Amino acid sequence: MFKRILVATDGSPLSERAVDRAIAMAAGSDAELVALTVVPRYPQSYLEGAMTFSAEEIGRAEKQWADKAQAMLDGVRDRAQACGVRVKTAQVSSDLVAESIIAAATKHGSDLIVMASHGRKGLQRLLLGSETLQVLTHSALPVLVLR
Repeated sequence: MFKRILVATDGSPLSERAVDRAIAMAAGSDAELVALTVVPRYPQSYLEGAMTFSAEEIGRAEKQWADKAQAMLDGVRDRAQACGVRVKTAQVSSDLVAESIIAAATKHGSDLIVMASHGRKGLQRLLLGSETLQVLTHSALPVLVLR
């Protein structure tokens, strides 16, 4: 059915359930799995009077985030391989999460995107946004959303 499934994860318990489902789907259809995480860039404030950090401090923080993300992806890789699934991992550093997910799916030749939705509503959705909704509305590929 599917040849290459991209699963987007942020390491949260909900996205880990989406990873488990993507692994099961890949195993069931002999598809390759691409596990992706998008690591945000360190916020830099340009407001007057705001605390600023040196490039070295920012670099250390971003490396720490990238190392943590890679450890999470390594765990996904190990779980997928234990199920006999061919797997690649990818890490993107960007503040544009939805766009990065769609671009990675295209780059890797995926034919399905699997991701979780936290199901936020009302003011919380307005304030926090929905990367899942952005992927759903802008992707030309099928998207499986799990809650």
